[in-house]
Amino acid sequence: MRAESGAGWDEVEPSDRERLAFKIEIAVVLLVTFGLSGLNAALSLLESALAPGGVRGRTIALNPSRSTQSTIDLLFQLLSVLRLVGWAALGLYLLWRGGLGPRLIGLANRIRWRSDVLPGMALAAIIGVPGLGLYLVAHALGFSVTIVPASLGDYWWRLPALILSACANAVAEEVIVVAFLLTRLRQLGWSAHSALLASALLRGSYHLYQGLGGGLGNMVMGVIFGHYWQRTNRLWPLVLAHATIDAVAYIGYTVLRGHVSWLP
Repeated sequence: MRAESGAGWDEVEPSDRERLAFKIEIAVVLLVTFGLSGLNAALSLLESALAPGGVRGRTIALNPSRSTQSTIDLLFQLLSVLRLVGWAALGLYLLWRGGLGPRLIGLANRIRWRSDVLPGMALAAIIGVPGLGLYLVAHALGFSVTIVPASLGDYWWRLPALILSACANAVAEEVIVVAFLLTRLRQLGWSAHSALLASALLRGSYHLYQGLGGGLGNMVMGVIFGHYWQRTNRLWPLVLAHATIDAVAYIGYTVLRGHVSWLP
């Protein structure tokens, strides 16, 4: 199979057995990761729409406390982080087993300032600022639930846990939804545009619990991120951008809650 533009390796046409294996891999990975999350999010949106007050009347906490005991709550938060790391490790392992190590999907050992950090910060600004505006507009129009990015107790470990959560979310999503899925779909013969649409729809689906606005906004993010990876074959900028967006949302909400009038 001829490599797509931006790919960092040469590909050969897979055998029928390999194609079947790729399809099974995609099904299994999505079943235990973001595909199942997408189904849960769709049900959550339906539940919100049918509840008294509709979508507007529901509040969703992204990082809720899991226990009234500080140590137990911390352990629950770390387990959530570990689950996401495990999802990313699964995608990386399957790609590595097929001959595509981390370097070949854009996760070089060394993060470069000009080719990784600066593009990552630019992507964070391009996605984050309009994304916040879209959420505020959608919430005002009643198309979005009220999102509470962080509702952890005032513990000493709160900010480190939120940063870990942001990083784990970023690594898991970009590895699975971008690197793994787009690679496997390309190996199955999908066009770049079709694979990109599938990736973006998946990203939007598991954010539907935020309402239609959240799903649409994340689908747009998926198009931009996926296209960037297809063109550059660099994953670190996406991970850094995603982690920055989530960390700013989590910590910003914690700091600004109750001090600004525009924050729902």
